[in-house]
Amino acid sequence: MTPADYDLTTLAARAGEEARPNSSVPLVEPIYQSTVYAFPDLDALEGAMSVEDPASFYYRNGTPNAGTLERALATLEGTEAALVAGSGMAAISAALLGVLKAGDHIVADARVYGVTYALLAEEFPRLGITTTFVDACDPEAVEAAFRPETRVLHVESLTNPLMTVPDVPRLADLVHARGALLSVDNTFASPAVFRPALHGADLVTHSVSKYLSGHSNAFGGVVCGPADLIAPVRTRLLRLGGTMSAFDAWMTLQGLKTLGLRMRAHSGNAQAVADVLANHPRVRAVYHPGLAGHPQFHLAQELFPNGFGGMLSADIEDAPAFVRALAGRIPLAPSLADVVTTLSWPWGTSHRALPEAERRRLGITPGLLRLSIGIEEIGDLLTDIEGALETAGG
Repeated sequence: MTPADYDLTTLAARAGEEARPNSSVPLVEPIYQSTVYAFPDLDALEGAMSVEDPASFYYRNGTPNAGTLERALATLEGTEAALVAGSGMAAISAALLGVLKAGDHIVADARVYGVTYALLAEEFPRLGITTTFVDACDPEAVEAAFRPETRVLHVESLTNPLMTVPDVPRLADLVHARGALLSVDNTFASPAVFRPALHGADLVTHSVSKYLSGHSNAFGGVVCGPADLIAPVRTRLLRLGGTMSAFDAWMTLQGLKTLGLRMRAHSGNAQAVADVLANHPRVRAVYHPGLAGHPQFHLAQELFPNGFGGMLSADIEDAPAFVRALAGRIPLAPSLADVVTTLSWPWGTSHRALPEAERRRLGITPGLLRLSIGIEEIGDLLTDIEGALETAGG
């Protein structure tokens, strides 16, 4: 029986699936949207199932697009391996659950992203894993928080939203001397600005929907690290079902191609905006590591010689009026790292999960605005911002 003899229903199901020509290959990797893969025999299936990093056979276990993205991100972060996940929080959860068990203890920076704080403070205790929050910019406080059962110190390379800078190399030495691991969320920096693994971090995480993809159109997370740590993290992620979609992996790969170019523009623009805001009478405070008054200014110059990315925060007089004055030019959006500049309100978005007293203690007030500075022409951007400050003050 030849294909021409098949019923139309059969032909429709199989049309186009015959062997494809191999005289050329696509310049851009195709999207592999299939949820399952076929094997020629039982031996081939067993081979795919039994290796530690299995070939594609089922969507939850990974797709060719995810595998390509993992290899790319491991290369950029300077690690042996990487694992992509369905979200940044899935990546952080899997990373920590891959190396922790009931009875273990975490030390974490009190300034971590609000949902990370809630994960550590509310969810992990249900699993018998406790956390002590400290100021990670104070190595003595970090050391004092360690216990015999401490297994991980978790920090952010640039904290959200106040842009503090933990001394990652010093913390790595401290942690490793006690037989523990250092986990660094590198979302705000990206590997174009800082590579934590080269400074002693064991696990590096990102929300890839931020600078890695860079266009607010792809969603996911990644964990980078040595192969022997990524293996148990992969096991936890697959069991929890935190798979990244093939399309999100593919979109992230497209954005990743311009990461270096984008980050140079983000960093230069953010520095220029920070300098202007720091000298404006209607701005009470500006948080950016490139300003001489920043508490870790000298450390930041050492760790981030090529710029600090596009993030900064500012305490602005009559912040609601400032936001209204920017309507139609700079959007109020509860995320970051797009090619266009956006505003966010940490009090009611990223750090909403923290108790009010803790938000105020950390300096996250109702008047604090976070700016994700884009790659626009800097003169146009400053015209918008300065004009909005004047309008809000009028």
